[in-house]
Amino acid sequence: MTSVVIALPEPRASELGDGLERAGIHIVGFATPGEVSADLLADADAVILPATRQALDAGLVAACDAAGVRIVALGAAESRLLSRYGLPEALPEDADVWRIADALAEEAPPTAAPSSTPRRRVIAVWGSHGAPGRSTVAVQLAIELSRSGRRCALVDADTVAPSLALLLGLGDDAPGIAAACRRAELGGLDAAELSRVATALETSAGTVDVLAGLNRPSRWPELSAERLSATLTVCREWADETIVDVSAAFDSYEEVSDDLAGPRRHAATTTVLHEADVIVAVTAAEPLSISRFLRDHAELRGLVGPTARIVVVANQVRPGPLGIDARGQIRRALERFAGITDVSFLPFDQRAADAALLHARPMADVTPRSALVSAVRRLAEHLDPAPARARVIADSSRGSSRVARWLRRAPAVPAGSRRGSDPGWAS
Repeated sequence: MTSVVIALPEPRASELGDGLERAGIHIVGFATPGEVSADLLADADAVILPATRQALDAGLVAACDAAGVRIVALGAAESRLLSRYGLPEALPEDADVWRIADALAEEAPPTAAPSSTPRRRVIAVWGSHGAPGRSTVAVQLAIELSRSGRRCALVDADTVAPSLALLLGLGDDAPGIAAACRRAELGGLDAAELSRVATALETSAGTVDVLAGLNRPSRWPELSAERLSATLTVCREWADETIVDVSAAFDSYEEVSDDLAGPRRHAATTTVLHEADVIVAVTAAEPLSISRFLRDHAELRGLVGPTARIVVVANQVRPGPLGIDARGQIRRALERFAGITDVSFLPFDQRAADAALLHARPMADVTPRSALVSAVRRLAEHLDPAPARARVIADSSRGSSRVARWLRRAPAVPAGSRRGSDPGWAS
């Protein structure tokens, strides 16, 4: 006889429990969604719960895997979440008893497949405490992703030190993300409304829509988890790529506070990390930042789960703080202490950074031949390789330098000529 734990809200849980009992399925017990205990799982073969982020998290999936308990989800609103955890496709929220009983009897239920529609992604740019360059990477990444013709949005969800408006020369009195969150709470947010509250930034790669951050960090309660989650859902319909700049801290430690029902200081960061399809984790290439990153990366992995895609980026790479073979030292440290083997490197380019700050423009506009701009372009290709992306583009250091143009114009040397065959000709 199959034993089941039901973790659904009432009265649905009681109704379903009575029906499954009549169908010959033993009910181990009932639980509140998101609060399934290990004791209940120990005696169960399956758990029935809603397909929501509040009920499904990495800890519950890991506990079910360890206990050999199947997860049967109800509700198809979070198919992307089920696909991330490799769970079976969700049943309709109002599925009847016999359909659920049939699903419990299946030997190998079909795994939820990612949607076949063109991907619209949320990319979170996160980094440990200090100044690893999160905002700079977010701005440049938005510029490079927009070169492929996809509509890109840049969102400042940093509730500690919002800076995108200042970096890009935009007024800090723009409606931005706070207005979008307020509209989302009222149910009036759509793509047209996002275009109204956003600021269109004209760049060398095209237009990037910017949702400016809070003009005062004390306004952080305006970016609650529910508001921001609803806003990001609409952002997926509004833009092809949504790049979100977040703060370093997330509220995994705030769960021990006395006021469990109150707002969380870093709920915005936690929400974005949960919602993101890709997390770009940035560390500065110096010992203190790498040490902080190693500790915070373990917390980040525990927060988003083992299957979430995290792309590690070492920024400001230079030999000064680390000596010879800085890249090799970073690779070995990350692999030894965190098991990270895939690392992208961004060089330190003080001249390009100063020029961008002076003109309040993206580096790609003021210093297009910067080594940092080229490295971020390669990072964008690594995040989503595009076959149609040109390998040499205008104003790049590879394609538009005087030496490259001279080599393209230089005539071929005829075979057998003295210039091509005499080794001493050049001397």
